[in-house]
Amino acid sequence: MTPILKDPDAALGYAIRWPDALLAGAAIATASWSIEPDEAGGIVPSSDFIDGGETGARFSGGLAGRVYRAVCHVTLSDGRAADRSLVIRVEQG
Repeated sequence: MTPILKDPDAALGYAIRWPDALLAGAAIATASWSIEPDEAGGIVPSSDFIDGGETGARFSGGLAGRVYRAVCHVTLSDGRAADRSLVIRVEQG
């Protein structure tokens, strides 16, 4: 997976498009984001959204030189659940 580059001072939105095969007629009922590693000064997700088969959030902060994994956990309307992640590398621009 190719990391997304982000400046520590930027607040940028990123989204995940969930495959139609995974949804299989179900809707995304809930979505929550977590960051690994969870550390002081690390990336913080906000303004999360669900738009049809897409979930996303705005990510701010982060320590220059660090790599983070933003994990989105969804629960579908039929009770199934899945995770997808984004890899974000923070670099001073």
